[in-house]
Amino acid sequence: MNNVLSYEYEIHLPSTAEEGKKYPVVFALHGIGYDEQYMLSLVEDLKEEFILIGIRGDLPYEDGYAYYYLKEYGNPERKLFDISVNKLKNFIEAALKKYPIDSDKVYLIGFSQGAILSMTLALILGEKIKGIVAMNGYIPSFVKEEYPLKSIERLSVFLTQGESDHIFPLNIGQENYDYLRKHAASVKYTIYPAGHEISQDNQRDIVSWLRQDAYNYGQNKTTNLA
Repeated sequence: MNNVLSYEYEIHLPSTAEEGKKYPVVFALHGIGYDEQYMLSLVEDLKEEFILIGIRGDLPYEDGYAYYYLKEYGNPERKLFDISVNKLKNFIEAALKKYPIDSDKVYLIGFSQGAILSMTLALILGEKIKGIVAMNGYIPSFVKEEYPLKSIERLSVFLTQGESDHIFPLNIGQENYDYLRKHAASVKYTIYPAGHEISQDNQRDIVSWLRQDAYNYGQNKTTNLA
C-alpha cells in the first residue's frame, strides 16, 4: 500500500517493465461498500500490459469504503462529492508524474459510485483522459450544469448497465449514452442480463475494450505521424 494525497492505493507495474518505457494506465474506482482489490481483480488480465492503480475511498462504509456519502441513492452529499472529485483529480495528476505512465493512454474504470466519479473526472480533466469504463452509474445534473467542463472530443467511452439494476434503471444508462455521444469521440453502450453488479461477460468485455482501445490509439498515432 502507498499513500498519496490522503488516498490509500495499490499499484501493479508490469513484471517485465523496461526502464525508460512508458505504459498505459488504468485508475480503478470502486463502488460504495467495496474496495480497490475488487476493482483490480476485474482487470488482472492486463497486468503485464498496463499499470494498474486501485484507489481506495477514504471513508468507511459497511464492510468497505466510499469516496463520499449519500443523502439517498442518486443524491450525493454535495460537499463530500466536490472534495472527492478534487482529491481524485489531484491524485491522478500526481500519479502521472510519479510513475512511468504514457500520458496519451490514461484510462478510468469505475462501478456505481466509481462510475459516477469516472464520468465526472473525464469531464473536468478533458484531454488528460483517453478513455473510461463506467458501469452502472450516472452523471449528476450539478456536474453538467455547474462544474467547469473541458472538451472530451478525444475520449473513448464504454458504458455498461445491468438490465435489472434496481438502483440505476435502464433509463439512467440511456441518459448517460445520449449525453456522452454528443461530446465524446466514441461511445459503446452495452446492457447485460444482470442487476447492480458486474457480470463475467461484462468483465471480459472491459478487458477486451481497454486492450483494443489502447492498441488502436497507438496504431493510429503511429500512422498519423508517418
